[in-house]
Amino acid sequence: MALQGNLHDFSAIEILQLLGSQKKSGCLVLEWNTERALVWVTDGRIVSTRTHGMSKDDPLAAFLLQTHRLSDEQFRGLLTIQRESGRDLEDLLVNGRYVEAGELAPLLERQILNDLTRLVRWENGTYRFDPNVRWPGAPLVTLSMEGAMMEAARRVDEQKHFVSVFRDPHQLLGVHDLPDPSEPLSDEEREIFGIVDGQHTVAEVVQAAPLCEYEAYESLHRMLQAHWIEFVGRRDPGITNATPVAPPPRTDRNTPRWVNEVVVAGVMLLAIVCVRFVASRVRVVHTFDPVTDVYAASDARDLRFAVELYARERGSLPRKLEDLVEDRWLAEAQLHVPGYVVQYRLVDAGQDFVLELSPDR
Repeated sequence: MALQGNLHDFSAIEILQLLGSQKKSGCLVLEWNTERALVWVTDGRIVSTRTHGMSKDDPLAAFLLQTHRLSDEQFRGLLTIQRESGRDLEDLLVNGRYVEAGELAPLLERQILNDLTRLVRWENGTYRFDPNVRWPGAPLVTLSMEGAMMEAARRVDEQKHFVSVFRDPHQLLGVHDLPDPSEPLSDEEREIFGIVDGQHTVAEVVQAAPLCEYEAYESLHRMLQAHWIEFVGRRDPGITNATPVAPPPRTDRNTPRWVNEVVVAGVMLLAIVCVRFVASRVRVVHTFDPVTDVYAASDARDLRFAVELYARERGSLPRKLEDLVEDRWLAEAQLHVPGYVVQYRLVDAGQDFVLELSPDR
């Protein structure tokens, strides 16, 4: 007999815990507005959160795309192969050597936990559990219901904390210090550290990271607490970044691990050298208290970074701030800081600049 009801009466966690404690097997379908999710259980353990086969919105395919394990071209190719063969995506990934057999299970676990974290936040919607519908074949992973629910609940709590720490997605992230060589870092964490360069916002780094959204924020939060990275300013959302973040290139599956680590370490070292080089060339003179006058300080940072981006793109500093407007880096209004006179001048034969704010009296 099917179990069904409303998520307003029983939460997704309560329903799944019930299925786990009674060691049920079947498929739980949850729907909320236009969203629909599946959780397959076998003997009270979670084995999948996707439909067998492959669809355009397959959760596993979406996860692999988001974490840069699949390219758009590979995804389209897999869709074509699946339509012709009817085989499951997991089978196609391994036999087509898109993913090594030993790598797929950990990726599936991450994808399932990512889906569960989203589902346990649903406060409304409907659910229906059908014990007559079973996951076909032998599942590749079987997650403990209790462990999966505890991890999903932990992630929900952590996400609330991340919202407060990274409350402004337009803040710029820069390198503060290199991690200790003995510090254990995953390949993905090394790649995300290599993206941080003082020129890209939190939102841009998260989008380019080879991780799902939660994992990216978790890694950035860890790096922030370890003082490897820091907030270095803010870019107004109306300003286009001159150097968009490209996803880290996928290394060949047969490349030795030590080669990948050397490449990523080189990127990390280059990032910190570039940040320190830029910082050494920029002098900003304040004749106000940047602690109390936070708005003026924020406007000054925006101007400074616009100048830096211009120089990085053009190869030379702007002769005057109006050049930023002419080249559409800033709007005219952004050259002015209310209550202050903005003075900009080149020094050291045009290799350095001074940006000075003095009270407009």
